[in-house]
Amino acid sequence: MPTVHPVVPDEEFKNLTYQPDQPSCPQLSIIEILGDLYFGAVNHVEDVIHEQLEKEEDQRFLLIRMDNVNQCDFSGIHMLESVVRTYRDRSGDVYMMKVGYRVDKVMASTGFNRTIGDSHFLPEDQAISHLFYRVLDPAVCIYECPHRVFAECQNLPKQLHTVHLEDPDYLAEDVNQIEARQLWNELHAHPEELSIIDVREPREYRRGHIPNATLIPLPKILSGEQTITTSTKQRVVLVCRSGRRSRRAALAISTLNGQVEIVRGGMLAWEAAGLLEAIG
Repeated sequence: MPTVHPVVPDEEFKNLTYQPDQPSCPQLSIIEILGDLYFGAVNHVEDVIHEQLEKEEDQRFLLIRMDNVNQCDFSGIHMLESVVRTYRDRSGDVYMMKVGYRVDKVMASTGFNRTIGDSHFLPEDQAISHLFYRVLDPAVCIYECPHRVFAECQNLPKQLHTVHLEDPDYLAEDVNQIEARQLWNELHAHPEELSIIDVREPREYRRGHIPNATLIPLPKILSGEQTITTSTKQRVVLVCRSGRRSRRAALAISTLNGQVEIVRGGMLAWEAAGLLEAIG
């Protein structure tokens, strides 16, 4: 069986190595495959990737390092397609780096390159920077993640004290969730019964938000600077980019008399469903 394990940068941020005792990024998983993808091995590879996803369920993005994969047959392609579907169903995505010539030829001939998109094959020296600045949610990095896994993290203005991140287990707490499409339908049927609160930062909100949503950034909720008031007949629906911030906000305001829900998958799910956004 090929070895399949998560890797993180070393202390000098020069190499990606297997370091099971080191923290990983809460948004991005980097998996290294050491061996060929053929019929007898693909189930093992997919199982390990799914185990990692279950262990770190908020890692919606996956970067696969492929330089030690010399051969890939059709079953390997089908496995990779399955992994891509899994991550995209979670409003995430999959990227590749260091794909060898022969494997790339197989990917091109089977149409896998079109499935994943040419922009998802990243140069090794630019892969993490591209994902960090163009894909990952900076608010998670600043307000929720206590680690500095990548070189790009080192100068971030961490503000964990603002959101009281003493207990990371809040992600495991049960919070009522509503699907984006269901919320859209309810907004059209009974808008007066809903109070939608967007807990992102102002710049994110201005780029696009759910119509009629009110902006109250997460730090203001957690610090008590701004409170959420609503009638007893209204349900409070919280939304952020992916669901992490709205989950924390939901737990913080769980004392409200009204029902509190979050949008499953956040604005990423809203956008994936092709639903209308308000701008500004």
